[in-house]
Amino acid sequence: MSLTPHHLQLNQQGQLRHFLTIEGLSRELLTELLDTADSFLEVGERAVKKVPLLRGKTVCNVFFENSTRTRTTFELAAKRLSADVLNLNISTSSTSKGETLFDTLQNLEAMAADMFVVRHGDSGAAHFIAERVCPDVAIINAGDGNHAHPTQAMLDMLTIRRHRGDFENLSVAIVGDILHSRVARSNMLALKTLGCPDIRVIAPRTLLPEGIDQYGVRVFNDLRVGLRDVDVVIMLRLQKERMQSGLLPSESEFYKLYGLTRATLALAKPDALVMHPGPINRGVEIESDVADGPQSVILKQVTYGIAVRMAVMSMAMTGQTTQRQLTQEAN
Repeated sequence: MSLTPHHLQLNQQGQLRHFLTIEGLSRELLTELLDTADSFLEVGERAVKKVPLLRGKTVCNVFFENSTRTRTTFELAAKRLSADVLNLNISTSSTSKGETLFDTLQNLEAMAADMFVVRHGDSGAAHFIAERVCPDVAIINAGDGNHAHPTQAMLDMLTIRRHRGDFENLSVAIVGDILHSRVARSNMLALKTLGCPDIRVIAPRTLLPEGIDQYGVRVFNDLRVGLRDVDVVIMLRLQKERMQSGLLPSESEFYKLYGLTRATLALAKPDALVMHPGPINRGVEIESDVADGPQSVILKQVTYGIAVRMAVMSMAMTGQTTQRQLTQEAN
């Protein structure tokens, strides 16, 4: 029987070994990750933006899906930790989870990399690799299907914490294409784990997944009702590449009903944060005046994302080193 992702993620001492999903991770570990990321923010302000924590290590970015923003921030994070970085963009045309993915894994292992950052269109692909990879290699999930995007969730959590402090008195709204969003799933789990008492999901019924109630959220189909008095608004793009026909009447109709404009943002608290994982579709889910306005922290999210990915890499490598020592002692 295969292990669940959260068991795979930790070594015998409870340290991070892989980073596959928020699910199953403790509040203490997520807080440690945020604290570590906070300490790395200072590195980006130095004249020489490097620390030697991963010197001599090789990080391999393995992207079966295109994502310039995520790949480049992972690459920059690894380089700031002094790691060597190899980028592989692998076409999905002949790749499927199973034998082909396993063959790819074996070829990657032959390169003697210490860490694989994996992005894949199939849900569970990073977990599949983590179950089968040799024990001294760390796997970081950079997004798998509709399932999880844990580093995006943690950079969103760092953004919220730095601008709003404690999670325990916040109302956070996640708006848009929830059905196809791995970011939404990871954010809901992270917010709940960190103690946020009011997590709101706002979307048309056709863009809500089954079982949304299991996340402990309040569901709204009316944007104007759902945004009232929230502290944070996280907008999501319409993932048209994953949609089947009939889910939406039109983009213009979606914008009319669910687009974040100055008028709809005014329903939230006066100092509410505006966030978006990117890329932004202006005039589809968000108005340019809002995306570029004083309440927007969208560019801050990118900056914080580098620090979060540095934290994940350094913590996972520490966990892998400890796991290797434990394995050697056992043998």
